[in-house]
Parts: sequence; C-alpha cells; structure tokens
Amino acid sequence: MSRFQLFSRRDFIKLMSAATATMAISRWQKVQGAGGELPIPTLLTGTETNGVMVYDLTMQTGTTQLLNTGSATPTYGYNGSILGPVLQMRVGDNIQVNVTNNLGMQTTTHWHGLHLPAEMDGSPHQIIENGATWSPTFTMLNRPSTCWYHPHLHGETGEQVFMGLAGLLYVTDDASEALAIPKTYGVDDIPLTVQDRDFNPNNTFDLGGAFRKGLRIMVNGEISPNLTTHAQMIRFRLHNGSNARLYNFGFSDNRSFSQIASEGGFLEAPVSMNRLFLTPGERAEIVVDFSADENESLALMSYSSELSPAIIGGFDALDASDFTVLTIDVDAATIIPTPVTSLPTSLTAIVRIAENEAINAANPRQYELQNGARINNVKMDINRIDQVVELDTIEVWEISNVSAVGHPFHIHDDTFQILSRNGVAPAANEMGWKDTVFVSPMETVKIIRPFVDFSDPVIPYMFHCHLLEHEDAGMMGQFTVINASTKIYLPTILNE
Repeated sequence: MSRFQLFSRRDFIKLMSAATATMAISRWQKVQGAGGELPIPTLLTGTETNGVMVYDLTMQTGTTQLLNTGSATPTYGYNGSILGPVLQMRVGDNIQVNVTNNLGMQTTTHWHGLHLPAEMDGSPHQIIENGATWSPTFTMLNRPSTCWYHPHLHGETGEQVFMGLAGLLYVTDDASEALAIPKTYGVDDIPLTVQDRDFNPNNTFDLGGAFRKGLRIMVNGEISPNLTTHAQMIRFRLHNGSNARLYNFGFSDNRSFSQIASEGGFLEAPVSMNRLFLTPGERAEIVVDFSADENESLALMSYSSELSPAIIGGFDALDASDFTVLTIDVDAATIIPTPVTSLPTSLTAIVRIAENEAINAANPRQYELQNGARINNVKMDINRIDQVVELDTIEVWEISNVSAVGHPFHIHDDTFQILSRNGVAPAANEMGWKDTVFVSPMETVKIIRPFVDFSDPVIPYMFHCHLLEHEDAGMMGQFTVINASTKIYLPTILNE
C-alpha cells in the first residue's frame, strides 16, 4: 500500500494558481526511497454540511518504502500508510471530525493544542474501538496557529505515534490571511514534521528501548529528504514529532532566520535567531530568506552537539553530533505567489497576563517532575483525578524538575504563558502562547493560564511529559475544570 499521496514540488507549482491555492490539494505518487523529494501532505479544508465543516480521517495500517533496499516497512497512518493530511480549520467554524479506526486495535485521536470540551479532547478517556467511528464536534476557538493530532491511548501512545500516526492541524482567520507573510501552502509555506527512526534487519521499525529514538531522520514520512524551494522568503512550520529526540535547529551556513509563531499562535513580532531549540510536541513557525541563494544548496541542521547531555534522555550518537535534517536546493523565485520580500514588524497583539491576576499567585499549584516517570510522587491512574481547577479563573502553575533529564511538559485544552525560568523572564521567542514547555533538570518554570469556556466535573484533561515513553510509563496526571458551585474533593475516584 502507498503512503498518503505525494507530489513533486515543481509539478505542484505548475498546477497551482491563485484560484486553487486555498482548495484541498491532490498529489501524484512519487518513487519512494531514502533521499527522495520532500513529501507535502494533502491539505484538507473540510466539506460544509448544514453549517458544519466536516473532515474524515481513517486510521489504518499499511506499508511504506522508507529505505532504498529491502522490503517496505509496516506503518500506520491517517488516510494513507504513514502520517496524515494537514487539516485546515477557521476560527469560529463549527467542526466535526469523523475518525474511523481500522487499525485492528483500540486507539484514540487527541487534538494537541486545541481548546475544546474534555469529552472532545481525544484523551485516553475517548477510546475508539476497532471498526468504530468517533465523531467529535466543537467550535474552533483557537488563535491562528499550527497544532497537531495523534493517538493518546494510555500506555500505547509512543508505539502508535512511532508507527506513523500523526498529522498537523492549521488554524486560520481573516487577520492571519491578511498578514504579508509567506502563506501559499506547499510553495512558500511548508510543513515539516521531523521525526527519527531505527530499523530492524527486515526493515520493520525498531520499537525497543526505554526511549524510542533512531539514527535516521525522517521528515514528512521520508528518510533524509531533499526540498527544492525558491529564492525568496520561505515559511517553515517546524514540528518536533519525535517520541523523545530534542532538536537544535539551524542552517548549514549559520544564517539567521525569524521565528514568527510558537505553538499557540503568532509572536508579537518576528524574533531573529540562528538556533531554535524544539522538544517533542512543540511547534514553531520560522521564515528564512533565500532571496540571494538561487542555484545554491544548503541544509537544515540540528546542532545537537551544542546541547548539554544532561538534559537529554536516552543520549545517543546523534545527540553528540550535528546532523542534516533536510537538504535544500534553491530555484528561481516564484511568479505566483508574488514573493514576500520583508516581514511585518508587528504580527499580532499579545496581552501578557500579570501574575497578580491569578487566584493563586501567592501559592502556585505545584508540579514536581521526578525520576521513575512520576509527577508529585505518583504515576498515572486513569481512575484518579489529581487536580481540580475552577472555571473562569486564572492560575499560576509552578513546574519543578528534580529528575536527571529534561521533560517537555504539555497541558491539554488551552495555551499558557511562561512567566519565568528559575525566576528569570523567558526569551523573546517564549513570550507568546504555548501548550508545551521544556523544563531542564533542576529548573523551575512558572506559567500562567486562564481556564475558560468548558467545565466537566467527571471527564478530565491531561497534563504530562511529552517524551512519549515517559507518558506511557506513567508520567501523566488528570485535572478537571468545574463550576465553583460544584463540590468535589481530592482524590476523586472515577468508575473502576
């Protein structure tokens, strides 16, 4: 079976026009193999039915020819054999996603980064049985941003993601579409889901190890791909889709680039940098100026040797080295779309939440990340509620890492702002909205977050380490959001 449909960017550009740029994009099948052309996922914009935008996803097994020699690799995917389409949704739209499970096993699909009711979150509590279809409905309330979706079955998340189940989800609106930034999908606005894999001698994925990490880099479901792009400003939507690997992105000529967005949406202004540290679950949008690079080649790299080994779980040869993620060849600038030649000095307005606005500013809610895949001395129990938060409040959470490695800490349902790292204000590119924050060993990160719109005294949201093997081992907890009039006491025991 083939993976999701793939197309050559040169052929794609010939087929593109201004009239079709916003429509769902089909692609022709390319020859598989290591070092092939970068696949661009299908873009699904939904089908309107009675005022609801409907999307259809099928979780399925298949095979994908990832290596140049030998047999195809057994893989999982959404609407294809590996990974899934990019779902594009608009702020304010009513959404329905029909997720059909044809994997032959239980699963879930979690909307990572979306603000929606707990019963629609796709957590371990919304199991999709084999052969069944789950159809969550919600109104899109997020800011324009790059989110993603993936399985979240308790104890099985790491393996199901490693087998190939993941996809990006774009949120857009009129204001974001009016920004003078690269925004033509597949031409000057490129999704990059970066993962790593190891293979057994028979070309199956190596699923062993305390951390599922690999020495082969895979981008958009292709091992060691090449991208032919254009001599103009190009937007990359970087997504660390790895189970456990940390990346320190930069370019082979050490050029500067601009970060324009973090997980929860645009930054207030572009932030110039030549390194971008991204941990599992995190996303960042960057813009790179290739205007002076026609007929040149360079590489998107991870300068992992610059990272402290002390923060890395499952340290391996790639963690000690600088390696190529994506080879880039620069062609002539496009005619359509008109190349972007400069970025706006202002992207959006972000109202920073003052710490004293929190109801618990004097006594932040504490989360201690510990050795043994524990948070606050306990492992995940799906029948236990660990925290209860009141609706329409703002809280400060203090996340302290006393363990031996770093942890990307993810909170379901909504985004937050970072107040400080060990008492110091965050860097400029962390001043926006986020849903995942990396906490280094012996570091304390203080965040602030509003809890609005949705409450449910029974169905919880999750908080957890996004090193997926840690999550599966129990480094996860549950919180409910309740109306103030609801009386509930800790620990709450769900139905056993």
